[in-house]
Amino acid sequence: MSHPTFAEPQRRQLLQLLAVSAAAWGLTAPFAIAPVHAQAKSQPLKAPEQLRIGYQKSAVNLVVLKQQGVLEKRLPYTKVSWIEFPAGPQLLEALSVGALEFGLTGDSPPVFAQAAGKELFYVGAEPAKPESSAILVLQDAPVHSLADLKGKKVALQKGSSAHYLLVRAVEKAGLQWRDIQPIYLTPADARAAFERKSVDAWAIWDPFYAATELAVPTRVLTTGQGLSSNNSFYLSSTALATQHPGVVSLLFEELSRADRFVQEHRPEAIKLIADFSGLDAGVVSLFLKRRPRSPVGPLNASTVSDQQAVADAFARLALIPKPVQVADLVWRFAH
Repeated sequence: MSHPTFAEPQRRQLLQLLAVSAAAWGLTAPFAIAPVHAQAKSQPLKAPEQLRIGYQKSAVNLVVLKQQGVLEKRLPYTKVSWIEFPAGPQLLEALSVGALEFGLTGDSPPVFAQAAGKELFYVGAEPAKPESSAILVLQDAPVHSLADLKGKKVALQKGSSAHYLLVRAVEKAGLQWRDIQPIYLTPADARAAFERKSVDAWAIWDPFYAATELAVPTRVLTTGQGLSSNNSFYLSSTALATQHPGVVSLLFEELSRADRFVQEHRPEAIKLIADFSGLDAGVVSLFLKRRPRSPVGPLNASTVSDQQAVADAFARLALIPKPVQVADLVWRFAH
């Protein structure tokens, strides 16, 4: 996919986006350039007629925005719709067929989407969250190390961030992918199978991880620490990124504001998220404790490199039909 070029008003809006994002990530010049800010603010915001946002229960910043109704106030002439998905692969399928404009997933779903030829852009990212995913076993399971997974059934959502965590865990154990039996299930079905011992282990992310940990006697075989950065990515349709860069800038600004709310007003954030999700406040509290500050910024070279490692791992195992170059779908503007 070739990268678009932008007219001057769009370019100014994109520079504003980078300035906002740089501030959120604690960066300094060359992005925070006052004259560019001034020029961008003088331009009327070009907003789409509709903005359909895909989210999951783990998408804390998006959940806060939804519950506070901020985007509806800032985009009064845009119909904002919120659509919940059980996991990233389903969300990106909707994005690729034109049923969404914007959404958040973990690291693996975009790789599978790109390998399948789906049209979308990486437009932003949050900091790594390696402690927010894990491979779980029941307390009495005869599995005490990653090497013990040999020959075992492991539940996971295919193409999810947990998929990459399991790939890395198998490698760390000195096993081959064929040495385990992956059982591809949605999070809800996987938990049911896990509890009735139809599978031996479960690779999963928060808040499902936290909910299970507090309700079922479990042990953590490993988290993502040292195995997977567990990056979270904001993805958009081509039309949103190229035709409405000012809206992407606004989204970055408000998502970072939502993160500050979560960090600085934790009791209120826990209640807001619990009321929305139906999760116990204790579950929400636990998974937020594992979640670092998560302002939203553009992808940097390190994040793209991390994501390329995810893509390369899936390609080596022939879990995707062809190798992909992540940078081909990273949104950037013309200088």
